[in-house]
Amino acid sequence: MTYQPMRDIDTPGPKRDFIGHGRHAPRVRWPGDARVAISIVLNYEEGSEYSHPAGDKRNDGLQEVIYTMDPQYRDLAVESVFEYGSRAGVWRLERLLSEYRLPITFYACAVALERNPEVAAWLREANHEPCCHGWRWEEVWRLSRTEEMDHIRMAIESMKQTTGMRPEGWYCRYGPSVNTRELLVEEGGFVYDSDAYNDDLPYYVDVKGKQQLIVPYSFTYNDGKFGLLPGYGSPSDFVDTLKRGFDELYAEGATHPKMMSIGLHPRLIGQATRINALREFIEYALGKEKVWFTRRIDIAKWWHANHASWTK
Repeated sequence: MTYQPMRDIDTPGPKRDFIGHGRHAPRVRWPGDARVAISIVLNYEEGSEYSHPAGDKRNDGLQEVIYTMDPQYRDLAVESVFEYGSRAGVWRLERLLSEYRLPITFYACAVALERNPEVAAWLREANHEPCCHGWRWEEVWRLSRTEEMDHIRMAIESMKQTTGMRPEGWYCRYGPSVNTRELLVEEGGFVYDSDAYNDDLPYYVDVKGKQQLIVPYSFTYNDGKFGLLPGYGSPSDFVDTLKRGFDELYAEGATHPKMMSIGLHPRLIGQATRINALREFIEYALGKEKVWFTRRIDIAKWWHANHASWTK
C-alpha cells in the first residue's frame, strides 16, 4: 500500500501546532537585556470554587484534605482550606512580595475578589495586574458558547468594579473550551491569553483573521503539586525545582532569553513552611544579574512593541 501521512480530523477549536518558534528560534531581547523574565502568578480563587453554599451540590478539589467526602454532603473541611487562603495565606504572600517589591499577576476569579474586597484593594494599591481567571473558578468546557460569553462579560464588569481596572489578560481554570479564544477575540480588549502550556516564549496565533498573543503558562513551576499525589514531598522539592529550572533558563538566556512562569495559590503557598521556600528562591534569583521580575501584561506589551513581526 502507499503510505499517507497522518492528518488531524477537522474539530472545533484551535489547530494544533507542534513546530512553534522552531529549532532556530529568533533571539528575544527583554528590558535591560534580561536573560530570564520571571512571571509570578497568584491564582486567587477562594470563594469562587464549587461548593454547596454556592448552590453547586458538590465540593471542590485542589486542596490538602486527603479524605474525599461523598459530594452529596457539604464538606466543611475543604471549605475551611479554601478559607485559609483568603484569611491567612494571601497576606503572608503579600508581606513577602511587599518586602522585595515584586510585581505580580493575579489570575483572579471575579467572584473571589467580590468576596474579599481587601485583596482587591491590595492588588490595586500595589499596581499588580488583574488577569481574569473567569467569573468563578469553573470548568468552562461544560458551558454552552452563549453561557461562556455571558460569564466572560460578567467577569469583566465585576473586576472593573472591585479593582477599578479592566482585565487585559485571560486564563481559564485548567484549560479553555474550544470556544474560549474565539470569544475573547470577539469581545475585544484582551491583550493576551495564557490558556496554553506549550512554549517558553510568547507567540501569536491567528483567530479568524486576527492575531492573538499567547503568553504560555506552566504546570511545572506550580505549587499545585503540593495538593497532588504524587507531588512535592516537601518545600525543599519545590525550591529545588524552581532553582534548577531557573539555572537552566538563565544559562540559555546568555544567547536566547526565555520566560519562567511560577504559579502560586494562597491556600497552598500561603503556609509558612512553603513561603519560606519561595523566599529562598526569590533571594536566589535576585542575586543574579539580568533577571526581570515582571507582570504578564508587561511581557505582552513588550512583545507587541518589539516582536510583533514574529507572526505566522
